[in-house]
Amino acid sequence: MDAITSPNPKNSLRERMLQDMTMRGFGEHTQKDYIRHVRSFAAFLGRPPDTATIEDLRRFQIDQHERAVGPATINGAVSALRFLFSITLKRPEMGKRRRKAALLPASE
Repeated sequence: MDAITSPNPKNSLRERMLQDMTMRGFGEHTQKDYIRHVRSFAAFLGRPPDTATIEDLRRFQIDQHERAVGPATINGAVSALRFLFSITLKRPEMGKRRRKAALLPASE
């Protein structure tokens, strides 16, 4: 078992995430989906998701694309992981969207 699936710790990562989602009015279906996405990420990592790095997130997204995971599933995973890191773990640097660099006009 890992931190997201462990039923025993009173303040487990899973429990904290569920509390955060409940406080924000997330529906039961959304909560189950988010937990499923985080569990999938933890399985990919082979360790608790709260130990992940930005590089781990990048590798997970590459893996999803290589396995031809559908766009809806990828978007769901991004949302779930962004919530986990930004809200539950209070690690906003992990949940930020990366912006594309602005292109400068060519000099004439």
